[in-house]
Amino acid sequence: MGLGKWVKRKMQTWLEIIPPSTEQAIVIQREHTRELEVLRSQLWYQGDANELFQFFHQTETSTGGFWSTSPANSKIRKIHSGLPAVMADTMSYIVKSDMNDIEAPSEWDEVAESIDFSQLVGQAVTDTLVSGDGAFKISIDTDLSLYPIVEFISGDRVDIEQKRGIVEAVTFRTQYNVKSVRYELHERYTKGRIETVLFDSSGSARPLSTIPELADIAPVVEFPGDFIMALPLKFYSDKKYRGRGKSVFSGGKSQCFDALDEVISQWLDAIRAGRVIKYIPLNLIPRDPENGSLQDVSSFGAEVIKINGTMSEREGDKVEMVQPDIKYDAFVSTYTQALLMCLQGFISPATLGIDVGKMSSGEAQREKKDVTGDTRNTITAVLEKALPQLINIILKTYDNMLGAAPEERDVSVSFGEYGAPDFDSRVETVGKAAAYGVMSVRTQVDELWGSSKDDEFKEAEVQRIMSEKGMLTVNEPSVGG
Repeated sequence: MGLGKWVKRKMQTWLEIIPPSTEQAIVIQREHTRELEVLRSQLWYQGDANELFQFFHQTETSTGGFWSTSPANSKIRKIHSGLPAVMADTMSYIVKSDMNDIEAPSEWDEVAESIDFSQLVGQAVTDTLVSGDGAFKISIDTDLSLYPIVEFISGDRVDIEQKRGIVEAVTFRTQYNVKSVRYELHERYTKGRIETVLFDSSGSARPLSTIPELADIAPVVEFPGDFIMALPLKFYSDKKYRGRGKSVFSGGKSQCFDALDEVISQWLDAIRAGRVIKYIPLNLIPRDPENGSLQDVSSFGAEVIKINGTMSEREGDKVEMVQPDIKYDAFVSTYTQALLMCLQGFISPATLGIDVGKMSSGEAQREKKDVTGDTRNTITAVLEKALPQLINIILKTYDNMLGAAPEERDVSVSFGEYGAPDFDSRVETVGKAAAYGVMSVRTQVDELWGSSKDDEFKEAEVQRIMSEKGMLTVNEPSVGG
């Protein structure tokens, strides 16, 4: 027995600690596979209430959520807020619009124009936020374009092979339906090589010519250069599935969206049930002059109830209208809290144009707006590393198309400052700093103009300001020649 175990046993004896007789085994069964979780996130983004209802009724029976337990009765109005799509699209627009000019060789300009690079980045950000990850796929088809064709494939159709954190291969899966038979095409991208295999529904390999549009594709393609014509992308790592990315709609966020939809649906259902009810005496209901039948007097959503007419001389027959008291304040409070849970940690309500002024003070709102900046910075930090790699892969592929040896380029991609103040605010802030003497003239010019002006312009401004303030030093003329 080692010294450590001997000391441990003596301490347990002295403290009268009784260790468990056997190790307790805990078995936890996951409710969904990764493919189903990605599909769930995509359905949240697409926002079709009917599809959400079908998915949750078929997959989730133990969570007790709104979409999984709400009956198929059409009288119960099931409403989806559409918030997930707004969150992802807004963040994607913020990131895409903040992308500055790309510093790359001159040949990149014509290639970027052919693939609409800015739009490609926006789509990649949206798909990665929703599905958790994905990969850029570069291919060559001279019948369609004289430049490399670049697509972003969502993570539900991508398999990534890694070894010690380094990507070794990326496989893209595409499904085809031919004569009621389902096929899946696997394109495995490795360094200097692309392997293409077609599988049928039983998992057996079939000739590519089985599908007419794939008949001209070679099963194996090799190309010069030690690089992969694909690049995976993810912003958050998934602890559940090692090596894969995490969707911003996964985990607890899905339950928050479910709760928000329940509040909205219940709120609208209460409003429908709370419409004015009319009590109309039978003798006051208009009749058809030809046959004496009662005519319809109800308006949309109203209920008509017949009551006996009164024989009292003091009280005549009259129409009574009754409306239930709906607790709107409770619905608003619940809706607000559910909304904040959905947005928490990802984006600020103010960024989405949601008026939350009554929820907290102005200072608290400014702090909440920092959440958008933090999320945006997380995304741009990844893109500043990934996009130069992507551009290099595209240009290397273009080199192969031109018959030249692929070479590495010096490429950089930067993003501007999110939420930068407008020019008037900058003038006021810089002016106060200059008045207090806590900022040099050169720093004042840099803060005022930022990257909107080149260094030559800013240097001229510095000289002008210093000259007007008499801060320039002039060499004294020498005496005696």
